[in-house]
Amino acid sequence: MNSDQLKGRIEQAKGKVKEATGKVVGSEKLKTEGRVDQVTGKTQASYGDAKEDAKNLIDKT
Repeated sequence: MNSDQLKGRIEQAKGKVKEATGKVVGSEKLKTEGRVDQVTGKTQASYGDAKEDAKNLIDKT
């Protein structure tokens, strides 16, 4: 697992917590921030996954 994968997944988890907190306290702003963090994290994790796949492909040759 590379740093982009790890950071992305942490960002996703942080976003889920923010979104849930926003729902509990009734803050639309916090819920939206949580959703944004989740999308940002998913994008970063996907980038890390692609990097890892490319690295593995190169290592196999």
